[in-house]
Amino acid sequence: MLRRFGLSICLLFTGLGAASAQSVANVSAPLRYDPTVCYEHIDGSELSPACRQMIEAFPRPAVFNVPQDGYTLDTYSFWRVGPDAVPTYDSPGGNVVGEIGRGFNFVRAIDLSVDGWLQIEGGRWIPRDTATYAQPSFFTGVQITNGLEYPFAWVLDMSRIAVSTEPGGAWNASTGRFLQRYERVNIFSVAYDDAGWRWYMIGPNHWVEQRFVAKVQRIERPEGVSGRWVAIDLYEQTLVAYENDTPVFATLVSTGRQLTPTNEGLFNVWAALPRDRMASAAGAPSAYALQSVPWVMYFDNSISLHGTYWHDMFGYRHSRGCVNLSISDAKWLFDWFSSDPNNQGGEMNNFVYVWSSGEYGRTASGV
Repeated sequence: MLRRFGLSICLLFTGLGAASAQSVANVSAPLRYDPTVCYEHIDGSELSPACRQMIEAFPRPAVFNVPQDGYTLDTYSFWRVGPDAVPTYDSPGGNVVGEIGRGFNFVRAIDLSVDGWLQIEGGRWIPRDTATYAQPSFFTGVQITNGLEYPFAWVLDMSRIAVSTEPGGAWNASTGRFLQRYERVNIFSVAYDDAGWRWYMIGPNHWVEQRFVAKVQRIERPEGVSGRWVAIDLYEQTLVAYENDTPVFATLVSTGRQLTPTNEGLFNVWAALPRDRMASAAGAPSAYALQSVPWVMYFDNSISLHGTYWHDMFGYRHSRGCVNLSISDAKWLFDWFSSDPNNQGGEMNNFVYVWSSGEYGRTASGV
């Protein structure tokens, strides 16, 4: 089935189509890593005792948030410039010495003390009214304490939604349960509606359709991979980090859209930089320039995992090929790779495996 979609730069956003199917074909056998089938009867008429015990024991995923990257979030000041061209000055009100071209541009301000002006990375100045402050996301992924014994998911929908009392049913406020963006839920069972969409049981007679969540699931280690590596699921827009066969971290990401997809395959992290500048060719129709992109890990030529301060759309395809993470998640991953005892003499020995657990949706052409 086609998956939700979004748009980009290494970025932008289109909405999620949230049409719900109305009928249930059958209750499925569990997915590969699901803990159990939580119903005794195929028509879903009775919860099994084992399922009730499981729900009581694991009402929420057994994970905990990684720490915020307080230094970057507190001390760095990011601003969107444009989209029209903006002149740069050698001092506040001084001489024009350059230009930030038209496009998708972000700068890091290093001096905000002069009224009406910003000094940006590199030393030049721009009028403050030509820029808009960009608040980075505070979202963080989680460290996994039980080896991902049970699958879980993050809620993606932007608005508060009520869960259904049955798979394929309408959203039902009578459950008293509402789901919020970035909330985590356990998955106890799966059913399919007539359109083929999966419905996840996230509590006793609490169901949510797959397009509203991003599922975290473990996979087999690719041949030839050992030590610390990550798997990126293009369908679910999730990343799971492993120590050999043991999942230790998971989060939401934003990968490439239709015209600038993130390539599937097995790659090696070939360089890691605490900060880097990213830009396309100046004057191009979809030109962009980004100062101080944090925690950059290159793995597919110029494609990288990196921190992202210009959007909070994790869980949706939203980039020009890079794998966007929140700043705090990128910091955790950067430090984890950097402390790998298998990395000797400055060489990186960490793998990135990009795959897809389903057929993901396509976006229209554009920026």
